[in-house]
Amino acid sequence: MSAVTDQDPTEHSDQPDDDAHEAGSPAGRGTPDGERATRTRSSTACTDPATARTGSAEAWDDGLIARRVSETAEGSRFPLTDSRSAAPSTVTPLTYEGQLRDRLEALRELVGLSRTRLDSRTLSEAGRVLDEASARRRLSGQHTVVAIAGATGSGKSQLFNALAGVAISETGVRRPTTAAPIACSWSDGAAGLIERLGIPPRLRRRPLPTGDGESPLSGLVLIDLPDHDSAAVQHRRHVDRILGLVDAVIWVVDPEKYADAVLHERYLRPMAAHAEVMFVVLNQIDRLPGEAAEQVLDDLRRLLDEDGIALGEYGEPGATVLALSALTGDGMGELREALGQFVSEHGAPNRRISADVDMAAARLWPVYATQRRTGLSEQAREEFSDRLADAVGATAAGEAAERAWLRNANRACGTPWLRLWRWYQDRGEPTTGRLPSRTQADEEATARQRVEQAVRTVADRASAGLPAPWAQAVREAAVRGSQGLPEALDELTVRAGVPAGRPPRPGWWPLAVLVQASMTIVQFLGGLWLLGQIIGVMAPNLGVPVLLMVIGIVGGPLIEWSCRMAARGPARRYGLEAERRLREAASGCGRARVLDPVAAELLRYQEVREQYGRVVGAGR
Repeated sequence: MSAVTDQDPTEHSDQPDDDAHEAGSPAGRGTPDGERATRTRSSTACTDPATARTGSAEAWDDGLIARRVSETAEGSRFPLTDSRSAAPSTVTPLTYEGQLRDRLEALRELVGLSRTRLDSRTLSEAGRVLDEASARRRLSGQHTVVAIAGATGSGKSQLFNALAGVAISETGVRRPTTAAPIACSWSDGAAGLIERLGIPPRLRRRPLPTGDGESPLSGLVLIDLPDHDSAAVQHRRHVDRILGLVDAVIWVVDPEKYADAVLHERYLRPMAAHAEVMFVVLNQIDRLPGEAAEQVLDDLRRLLDEDGIALGEYGEPGATVLALSALTGDGMGELREALGQFVSEHGAPNRRISADVDMAAARLWPVYATQRRTGLSEQAREEFSDRLADAVGATAAGEAAERAWLRNANRACGTPWLRLWRWYQDRGEPTTGRLPSRTQADEEATARQRVEQAVRTVADRASAGLPAPWAQAVREAAVRGSQGLPEALDELTVRAGVPAGRPPRPGWWPLAVLVQASMTIVQFLGGLWLLGQIIGVMAPNLGVPVLLMVIGIVGGPLIEWSCRMAARGPARRYGLEAERRLREAASGCGRARVLDPVAAELLRYQEVREQYGRVVGAGR
């Protein structure tokens, strides 16, 4: 059996119209009468009578034209219907079902939230699905666009003509025959759908009326595609472009090429999610002897199963697999019945768009999905604050404040002699209560390194488990926030550290100072009394002056020790308060500059993750 291809007659000639092609081409002059008659029928069967009479190739209205059955004296050999009898029809736009509408809305939200975090190439497929879904929704919902695709010689054009009941698409042995897709509509109102496919009016056809009322294929728009394995690059581009726009596909395979790797790897396997809107037809079974057709059909089903294509068997949704012969008509009735039921349900556009959403979601899985819990735990936040507190020396500042309190207590309640000695030792030290400035280069470098280490650690913990783009966004947010953080912490250390000057005094300090002064006075009186006895001014009596001196000498240090013990509690609280203020200041600065931006990125990821869950979960 000769291979069957599809091509509009105007695509094979440089003549302005079909008649010119038949009359002027060498093939027309040199072929036998029978072949010329066949080609003439193919040409004239789809030509408007007015066009045939004038020889012009002007566009026919919207291309979806009913033609009056007539036999012309000029040699028209196929019945046609007049385009002027077609009445304008009202197009009912497509309506997406609730679940699909929710998924599309979620996908739209997902793309909008992700544009600033993901590159345009990652989101291109999802954007294309949204654009195509929006464009398809505005067009007719009462029509189903089905493309017939296949390899060279598979017989798809012959199948196209058999379904139309008229020789619309040219068949022949020349390869490739089809140069452009041809459309055939069984009812009015599909002009917008065909224009969306980019098929010009001269390549739009209508089947012959059956005379039995409304056709069972009413609402069908059938597209005959060029060969997907054509040597012409433009032909393959036509196929790839239109396959992304139609509602369903009829894949035509023959006994020789049904296992072709190009067909399975380039088309069937990537389109496995579209099984519910896919027909796989094994054509030319008349060439197979005996039970060979069933064996080939079983092997075809096995290959489709390996491709991941669900088969519509036992009432389950999936691809419809049939065996037929477009030449002899064997099995054509079963295909017409299945195709008619498929078109009458008007569910193919919804299922096609739903499958497109599934594929787009599958491609986005690596940039949204994660197998572990993500986020910034409270422990990680506390550790970050602790690291910043260490960087600003909050613990050392608290200890310095505590020592300052104790030193002030010792100076206030100590003996004059001990205070004099301590004053002499403390002359070269900084003012009591003030933290020394970090002026040394090594101290500044160490503090900066601690801050950078704290930022890296919190960024790594926050981005752990996130998909790569979102993990990168979290780390970038942390790095941006860390710029200038060491300098800001230095300023906070000066403002929020231990206040300059002496620490505040408790209420019992004046009494302790008075008692300490009394001890000094008693000691001083005892010494004067003893001195007066020595020089003979006063009567000898060693007991009283010695007792006074002993009381002063022993009482002064005892009171100082008691005050020191009593000052430990307030000093500790004072140091802790100073440490707390510095920790809170450092934590607030780190939270505003690093943690809040990181949390914002994590929140955005949670939002897109929820939207992605709606896109995926609603369809599963």
